[in-house]
Amino acid sequence: MTDNLTARVSAALQQITNPRTGEDLVSSEQVADIAVTLDGKVRLELRLAAADDATLARTVRQAVERVAGVTDVRVEVKDAVQVAVTGSTPSARAPKSLPVMSQPGAPAQPSAPQPVAFPHLGRIIAVSSGKGGVGKSTVTVNLAVALARQGKRVGILDSDVYGPNLPIMLGVNAPPAVENERIIPLEAHGVKVISLGFLIERDQPAIWRGPIVMKIVTQFLRDVAWGQLDYLFVDMPPGTGDAQLSLVQAATIAGAVIVTTPQEVAVGDALRGAKMFERVGVPVLGIVENMSWFESPETGKPMAIFGSGGGQRLADELGVPLLGQVPLYPPVGEGGDSGRPIVIADPECGAAKSLVAVAERLTTN
Repeated sequence: MTDNLTARVSAALQQITNPRTGEDLVSSEQVADIAVTLDGKVRLELRLAAADDATLARTVRQAVERVAGVTDVRVEVKDAVQVAVTGSTPSARAPKSLPVMSQPGAPAQPSAPQPVAFPHLGRIIAVSSGKGGVGKSTVTVNLAVALARQGKRVGILDSDVYGPNLPIMLGVNAPPAVENERIIPLEAHGVKVISLGFLIERDQPAIWRGPIVMKIVTQFLRDVAWGQLDYLFVDMPPGTGDAQLSLVQAATIAGAVIVTTPQEVAVGDALRGAKMFERVGVPVLGIVENMSWFESPETGKPMAIFGSGGGQRLADELGVPLLGQVPLYPPVGEGGDSGRPIVIADPECGAAKSLVAVAERLTTN
């Protein structure tokens, strides 16, 4: 029974041709480790190179789902280059020192790709943080929705490939359509959005190296039918890694907004993130301090749970404005879980008003 199903799945995959190579996925061994259970569950591995179309994962999953007898499909996407070199263990290689950017005597690096202007995307604004858990995605979503409510044409590009949470936070999650070889972004609350979360399984980890991340970010910029936008917010993963470098190498960025919480641990990480943008020629538009205080329900007085003043100190050190302080308000998190951003769910609360004020400052910055 499983042998017949495996053969049908393999036959379906043979009908899918990789546009880059012109070969089907089975013959080219881009599909491997097909496993089928007695109750029709299918698991397989898809190996993508940096130059491959990221939507191949969705095409594979849909093709297998159409096979008679299949009840569930999981596609594990892996970096083809990483798979090819699995046989060589890191311990067998000679250790090398790690070059630091601008370090004297560091090995010469290949010249980075020159960023491209995308006039139809309007102002591209990266929203970044030094560490996770500071509310970066929440800030991104609410700033975008706030501007959309003011009549601006706004999009969000979710470049957090390792934790794509925007589908949940905006309340939309479906495979995007493709028309004339362009991906059609989904839309929520007047904002267009594209996310890797629309293309992979909810529980699938993105175990990818830099070239694949670069490919995804570039494709989301270039191959998505955004239309004409006034603002495109890019929700970055925490830190200063591949996604940040990929973005600044792929597109001309108007500026970066750095999100932090007041405590020094978050501020220190945020400082490194801001310095990364400065070093690659992207201006830092300002700092947003999230979870600045909690208003006691008994007294109404603000309580500085995570300390105070960190956002202002960071802004002063960088010589940029503190765009706003957003209080800790539990419905903000609840709105993120339910797909109802706080600027819509409770526009009169202090957190919503602070986020709207930040959005307005960005239009004049």
